[in-house]
This record gives sequence, C-alpha cells and structure tokens, in this order.
Amino acid sequence: MQYYVKVEPDVNIFVNDINPQGNKTILFIHGWPLNNCMFEYQYNELAKYGYRCIGIDIRGFGKSDKPYTNYSYDRIADDIRIIIDFLKLENITLVGHSVGGAISIRYMSRHNEFGVSKLVLLGAAAPSFIKKYDFPYGNTKQDIEKIILDTYNDRPTMLQGFTNILFNKYITNSFSHWILNLGLEAAGHSTMAIMSLLENENLFFDVERINVPTLICQGVYDKVCPIQFGQTLKKEIRNSKLILFENSGHGLFWEEKDKLNKELIEFINE
Repeated sequence: MQYYVKVEPDVNIFVNDINPQGNKTILFIHGWPLNNCMFEYQYNELAKYGYRCIGIDIRGFGKSDKPYTNYSYDRIADDIRIIIDFLKLENITLVGHSVGGAISIRYMSRHNEFGVSKLVLLGAAAPSFIKKYDFPYGNTKQDIEKIILDTYNDRPTMLQGFTNILFNKYITNSFSHWILNLGLEAAGHSTMAIMSLLENENLFFDVERINVPTLICQGVYDKVCPIQFGQTLKKEIRNSKLILFENSGHGLFWEEKDKLNKELIEFINE
C-alpha cells in the first residue's frame, strides 16, 4: 500500500506501507541521497515474518514533495511525528540509516520518543558528521563544501562517486545503476540542503535524551560514517548495544542483509 501524508499545506510525504496488518511495526528513515527503496532487502524478508514495514521518503527525496526551503532536522523530525500521529502508530521500532539515523535521533529528543519503543541506528551520521575540536572523526567542512559544489555542477557524477564509496563489497553495474537512480529521484536543491545540515547540525545533546533500547549497527569499513561514530554512540546512549558488521562499508543494508535482518528480528523480539 502506498499513499501520501500531508505535513504542511503544500508538502506531502510519500509512505510505502508493506504488510499493514502486521503485528509489529518498523518505521524506516532512509539515508542521503537515497529514498525508502534502499530498504528493499529488509522489506522483502521482514514482512514474511509478520512485520509491518513502513518506509517514508523524507521531503525533497524519492516520491515526496520537494519544497525549495524548510529543510532541517527539526522540520523532518516534525514530519515523522505527523506521520506517526496520522497512522496512529504505537510501540514501533524506528530504524534510521546515515542521515536518517541522525534525524531519528533528533526525533527521539525533540518528540520525547513519542510512539517509539525501540531505536535502530544503521551507520548513523551522528553525533556529528564533521570533525570538531573534541570529536576528531569524520569529514571536514571542506569535504562537505566540495560535495555541495559537485552537486551544483554535475550531480550525476557526484552521485556516482558517492555510490563508489558506499559499499565495501563488489557491486554489479546494474546494482550501481539502481543506487544512482535512487539518488537522482531527489531534487538537486534538497540534495544540497541535506548535505548542508550534515555540516551544521550536531546531536551531542540529543543522544543523552534517548532512553529506549537502542541497537547500533556499524560497518567496520564504512568510509562515510566511520566506525568511531558507532563506538561514540554506544558510549553516549544508555541502554544501547553495538553490533559490528565485519564485511560492510556504509551499505550494510545490502552487504550483510541477512545478518542485519537477523539482528533486527532478534532485537525487536527481545
């Protein structure tokens, strides 16, 4: 089932609702610059076990509306709250990948974990995507500014370059093309806007406010959100556990999909 939820007068968010009669609900928040279809290999498996899998395309990406302005972690967290309210969701597991993980953390803090009983962070771009004086991991402001400039000048080539570092394992040309096309479904302005958020936002305060059981999944060879991100989140989030994916980069949702799906099922059923 696919439909839209209005979050502002002129902004509708696309919702991919798989197995709506499922007993337990998982809400997926995708990473930059993709959309909810990146979780295809979770949907395929988890729905078979009776889970309701809901994926949304955040504003500016996939099939959602693409306003020119109003991109922030707060605004996207508010979009998620509106969707949870509209669908009357309770006791869900919230799963976020990359910037989707960062947005999920902001949701938990800003909305006091409303409707969420468990949190899963997959290669999350948190607590900070860029290096700081007290956090010497990740990217530099110059790295971010180059990505924004490359997006402005030649977005397909920028996206192909990102695809090339997303995975640790070999991917076929067909799979690479699929990932590239997911990125191209976004608007250019929203692609740049979310990258700017990664430069300017940090979540050190937000992670301290998370109380629900949290599963942190981290690719050992992640070149986008390095292993130190996951290790720091494990230290900062109470009641959390860290699972390392020994053969994955940033694309653990596909590279070790069987392991990830198994970990998700075990965690949700605990």
